[in-house]
Amino acid sequence: MNLIVCLDDDNGLLFNHRRQSRDRALRADLLASLGGAPLWVSAYTAAQFEEDAPLRVDDAFWEKAGAGEWCFAESLPPEGTWERVERLIVYRWNRRYPADVRLTPPEILTLAGSRDFPGSSHERLTREEYVR
Repeated sequence: MNLIVCLDDDNGLLFNHRRQSRDRALRADLLASLGGAPLWVSAYTAAQFEEDAPLRVDDAFWEKAGAGEWCFAESLPPEGTWERVERLIVYRWNRRYPADVRLTPPEILTLAGSRDFPGSSHERLTREEYVR
């Protein structure tokens, strides 16, 4: 599976079981980079997308996503998930937010590249791609 997450500058993922932020331009970039491929998400995450987005909504998406399929996660992966991750996209907010849940990309993945782009709620967002 391929995984997409959003992190702040301290690798913060969640605060009080909620996403730290959301951004319209980030969602557009994310969907464009998938080229129409479906995106596995939870019901919580699906609420921020337009109705016509190519989503597969299931709160058990971690178990259902197959090899090569994309998941956008706003929570920590279950134990053992990293062994299944082929690629990781990290969108960085380039800010520090309060966070009580952090996620650090594991050392089994290597940064392959990054690029900045303007967000709708943030002046600059960064997209990092990690590969095995």
